[in-house]
Amino acid sequence: MNKIIFFNPRSGRFNHRVPISVLQIAASVQGKYEYVIVDGNMEKDPWKKIEGYLQTNEFKFFASTVMPGPQTKQAIPITKKIKLKYPELIIIWGGYFASNHYQAVINSGFVDYIIYGPGDKAFPHLLDAVLNNKSADEIENLVFKKDDKIIKTRKGEIPDQDQLPRLPYQTLNKFYPIKNYFGKTFLGTKTFAYHSSMGCPFTCAFCGIVPIFNARWKAKSAVNVYNDIKYLKENYGINGIEFFDNNFFVSEKRVAELSRLLLDEKISWWGEGRIDTMDKYSDETLQLMKDAGCKMIFFGAESGSDELLTKIDKGGTQTGTQIKNFAARMKKFGIIPEYSFILGFPAETPEKVMKQIDDDINFIKEVKEINPDTEIIIYVFSPVPTEKSELLNQSEDLGFKFPQKLEDWLEPEWEKFDTHRNPLTPWLTKEMVDKIHNFETVLNGYAPTVSDYKLTVMQRKIIKWISSLRYKKNIFSFPYEIKMLQKFWLRYRQPEFEGFYME
Repeated sequence: MNKIIFFNPRSGRFNHRVPISVLQIAASVQGKYEYVIVDGNMEKDPWKKIEGYLQTNEFKFFASTVMPGPQTKQAIPITKKIKLKYPELIIIWGGYFASNHYQAVINSGFVDYIIYGPGDKAFPHLLDAVLNNKSADEIENLVFKKDDKIIKTRKGEIPDQDQLPRLPYQTLNKFYPIKNYFGKTFLGTKTFAYHSSMGCPFTCAFCGIVPIFNARWKAKSAVNVYNDIKYLKENYGINGIEFFDNNFFVSEKRVAELSRLLLDEKISWWGEGRIDTMDKYSDETLQLMKDAGCKMIFFGAESGSDELLTKIDKGGTQTGTQIKNFAARMKKFGIIPEYSFILGFPAETPEKVMKQIDDDINFIKEVKEINPDTEIIIYVFSPVPTEKSELLNQSEDLGFKFPQKLEDWLEPEWEKFDTHRNPLTPWLTKEMVDKIHNFETVLNGYAPTVSDYKLTVMQRKIIKWISSLRYKKNIFSFPYEIKMLQKFWLRYRQPEFEGFYME
């Protein structure tokens, strides 16, 4: 009667990676509670599988991770249906969406508890409290309702990552073969997802993890990361790793040590970092990373404007000049810099917003001139619910509001909002949004991502030739000929919201 259903809602049509967040929490109760895993990415109809478990009357808890965007499409209706049909079941949500929009979630009436932030300690403590009829008031990282009042308990420390148990891959394998989570990407024929740290020591005003971690970061040691990778290689044959840390490269010492350990493993890898952090890395470390299999690094460039970088609280020491210089530096080592830019930040007047967009388009073209191998990822600015954030306050002053009801997030425009495709921000006109997306189309034609390895040399040459006049002359309006080719001939995959091309 005390079993747990762990649910990983569908995250998209492609790239079904191992459900790390579910496994992280499952590890905290391994051997203490019985559980099952339902992965919406692997089920045609996850509700059918979930209800089959519930009809056994053996389950007390339903725990779901919920990330912004596509996962809400399954998590919200399935959770609501469970609460209506099985009102005694205790429903627990975690993940960035639940943490950042906790008021809408807990006020919905069909989620009993939210774990905001790390749940390695909070989750087993919560289960113990529920089963023994004890108060949850002293359990860290919880949101729940008590006497119709929202209770948000104190934020706990990020746990020591080296003290956490290994993820229960073998248990997952009983429900879904691990091999189904391998993908053939430009990194390798068996690419696997991995987390080696939690949090980030910066407070960017546009980042969804800031309200959860508050500039805190903890990481596994290089040796323990290596041991995990060695285990995955020896047991499952992986040869590519995507490090999905929010900021993998905080410590040069750790990265250098891990690179030395990986030198002879023939594993290619990708991770996320900051330009101003990695620009302090020595040439020796960067070369060591390359020799150890580092192929590409994702960086939040955000904007070429120093004024705007300060305004959005990018933190650190990043500047427009540094962004360009670092792209040139990375070229020397053959590591591909993947720069993301956010266009459409709020400003005092429509003219200033459009100027910011135009300036960053020109800046992106400068970066591509300096290092043509630089990958460019373009997002449209979407506010994040960081309390006391000046950027959020400015967005709200200009008329932006988040949905107050949880079911409203099921509207198509709000799903696209959290994938940075539809900003729903009043200061961005159709002309502005069209310019951003049309430039992105032309750019992706002129310089297709190297991660979409299915594209042939001939296809790349043809699409570049067709896009070159528009790109060089800044003619971005109505690029229908490029869109048609990308949709029907190339079947082009955009890594900014579809991830790496994977087979």
